[in-house]
Amino acid sequence: MSKFPPKPGPISAKPLGILVGDVFAEAYAKQGFAARELVTRWAQIAGPEIAAHAEPLKMQWPRPVEGQPQEPATLVLRVEGPMALEIQHSADVIVERVNRFFGWNAVGKLAFRQAPLSSRARRRVRPGPPDPKSVAKVAESLGGIEDDELKSALARLGAAIKRN
Repeated sequence: MSKFPPKPGPISAKPLGILVGDVFAEAYAKQGFAARELVTRWAQIAGPEIAAHAEPLKMQWPRPVEGQPQEPATLVLRVEGPMALEIQHSADVIVERVNRFFGWNAVGKLAFRQAPLSSRARRRVRPGPPDPKSVAKVAESLGGIEDDELKSALARLGAAIKRN
């Protein structure tokens, strides 16, 4: 008998993307996405400017009519509130980029839902109060204001604006 245990066989590790690909495929299919690449590669498809403020939420496919060709889908985008109008003006560009990615006329129009982006789950950190030295420097330039509370508030505001 040998003192050593038998050597283990070869390790057959599989990439995580392959293992979880099928798990997410059903979730994407429920939202109308035939392929997850539209969601996972959104920044490359739409461009970084658009992707910073909008993300695909779902695709709504019209019911097929027998004997008629399939009509293009409506791509529903989640858009940050202040940028909704700007993104709406870029709708033709977005539709063109998405259809170029798919290689066929998959999307005919866009619909927008104003909401915070899911990729922005982390909270933005609010900056602290402005530096007292810069507040004092701004306060010096406000000599004509007699109300001390107003002068102090304007000095803090001015210092915060200069900081940013």
